Amino acid sequence: MFERTTGHRHRRRAGLLGLLAVALVGGSLSAGALSLALFTSTTASSGNAFTAGTVVIGVAPATAAITAANMMPGDTVNGSLTVSNTGTAQLRYAMTSASTNADSKALRDQLQLTVKTAGTSCAAFDGTSLYGGALSAAAFGSVTAGQQTGDRTVNAGSTEILCFRATLPIATGNTFQGATTTATFTFDAEQTANNP
Repeated sequence: MFERTTGHRHRRRAGLLGLLAVALVGGSLSAGALSLALFTSTTASSGNAFTAGTVVIGVAPATAAITAANMMPGDTVNGSLTVSNTGTAQLRYAMTSASTNADSKALRDQLQLTVKTAGTSCAAFDGTSLYGGALSAAAFGSVTAGQQTGDRTVNAGSTEILCFRATLPIATGNTFQGATTTATFTFDAEQTANNP
């Protein structure tokens, strides 16, 4: 009877050892399956560079586009100014002005100014009219963002010539003798892209 029990124990022990061996082999196979090499491939797209565009407005001449000395009633003087876009994107611009009245004679309100596009030439003065009225109120377009009535557009690398004509009306009276004024024309630009 003792031999039978011992044999039974050996068989039971052998069975447990067999189960343990199977479990270990199974675990090793699972770990091996997780560490097996797989075919892979990687590539890259480099050099994806970005540069912001520019809007750069300029005027020439920068000073004294139109001047006159010793004007008499009925006199007219012409001048021209070139608006340029040296940026990389189309721009939209407007013009405003400011005039002095240091002697309190208000010549700026008496002088009449007309601004036109070049047309045939500034000498012919036959372009599209942009402004006509007192020098003191000279303006066209709007500095408000977006497309506004009277705004002008200039493509990148392009220019537009503006023609100016100032007139001292024939009916100007003696109170304006020796009167002076100086005007500054300011040009404000903005991008047209994505800015309706």
